[in-house]
This record gives sequence, structure tokens and C-alpha cells, in this order.
Amino acid sequence: MKQLIKVFIPKRLKRLYNVYKKKQLERSIVGDAVFCPICQSSFKFFVPGGMNYRLHARCYHCNSLERHRLLFLYFDMKLKLFKTRTQLKVLHFAPERFFYDLFSNLEHIDYMPCDLFPEFYNYQGELKVEKVDMTNMPYRDKTFDFIFHNQVLEHIPNDQLAMKELYRVMKPGGSGVFQVPIDYTRARTYEDFSITSPEARQKAFGQHDHVRWYGRDYKQRLESVGFKVIEDDFVKQFSTDDISKYGLTSNELIYYCEK
Repeated sequence: MKQLIKVFIPKRLKRLYNVYKKKQLERSIVGDAVFCPICQSSFKFFVPGGMNYRLHARCYHCNSLERHRLLFLYFDMKLKLFKTRTQLKVLHFAPERFFYDLFSNLEHIDYMPCDLFPEFYNYQGELKVEKVDMTNMPYRDKTFDFIFHNQVLEHIPNDQLAMKELYRVMKPGGSGVFQVPIDYTRARTYEDFSITSPEARQKAFGQHDHVRWYGRDYKQRLESVGFKVIEDDFVKQFSTDDISKYGLTSNELIYYCEK
């Protein structure tokens, strides 16, 4: 029945209904209980979001999730990336729209957004998202001052090769932040490359396009290619009220890597 309704309802009515639903949601979230530090927007609550559909997760305005807001605060408050006058060459894999907009407009940042599938990024900015395989980068050794990516390595079968490439293209004295989903109940990372179907990967690794669950050995895996790694509990500096206000995950560690 629902399919028949979809077929016979005119597209114009569907668009009007979607606009109505959006306005209803906008009215329902007006408030100042939560605050997105990325887009500087305030709401009554964050809306549901994420692959596993978490409540109070997504910023209605910029679509950032908990991990993005934590990284923004880390870049801003701890690393001072947005305030420094030092010229920096920055490499960003799988560029989220809000970070793309932010970094591409900073005069002191020479920003390189990239992904293995750049066709998925229909951004209208001046910078093109370049096609780059993390396991075989087209960049010279010691090119970048800062590299970051958020939940990319868990998609890559040969993550050790990717980590070696990240180390190779980072300048001596450079740094990076490499976030992945981690199951802290696991001492060791779990991977099984005989698991290939989306359904089986969803069951084994928590998402249909993941190839592993990282465990507490993630730090050692990064160190094995040469990085000095700090498991930064930056989020602990925030009060319970602030964690709720910014919509953060209270136990997420930031993996800050130096060369």
C-alpha cells in the first residue's frame, strides 16, 4: 500500500510534505540546551544520526556527529590549528563538508582534501577533492605538516601499508590525528578477510563496509610504522554539563601521532 501511495502522489505534493516536515522539526528543536561548536548553532537537542542511528547525535544545521565536534574542539583548543600564524600543509582524507569549508578558507593552511572515491564529494568550493589511495599516495616523502582522517582505516584491508604511507608523507616534526572505531573490550584488533558479504561484515565488524574491529592495540599498530602516539583523553577536560551541551562521547580517545 505504501508503495502504491508513493507512486500516485504527485512529486510536487511530496516536496511540499518534506518542506512541511522540515519546518515542523525546525520548530521542535528551537532552543539553547545544546551547542554545535563547528557551525555555532544552538538547539533544544541534537537530532538522531549515525550509521547505528544514535539519539541526540547529529547537528541539524551542519550534520556533524559527536566525533566531529570533539575533533573540532581538539583542533581549536589543544592544537590551535585555527589561530596559529604558522603556514601549514594539511592532508585530509574523506573530507567532511564542514571541515572542508573551514580548512579551505584559512589563509595559513595549504589544504589538500582527498578520497579514494572523490566523485562522492559534490562540493562547490574552489578546491577539488583529489582521488588518492591511502596505500599508494602520489606525494613525495616528507610533504605534509599535519594529516587527519576520521574513521577511514577500518575500511582498508592493508591498513599497515596505509599507516606506512601516512608516515612517509608526513614531515619530520609533523603530526596527525587518525581516528577509528575501537572496541575497548578487545585487547587485539579483530579481522577476518574471509568475511566478505555486507551482511556478514555488519555482524562481525559493526558496519557493512568495515573490514576489522580495532582493539586496544590500535596504538601499537600505529607505533609499529614509526609514529609516536599519544592516546589523548582530551574529552575528560570537559564537565558532564559541557559534554552534554556539545554532544560529545565521554570516553572517546584522540589518537595524536607525531613523526
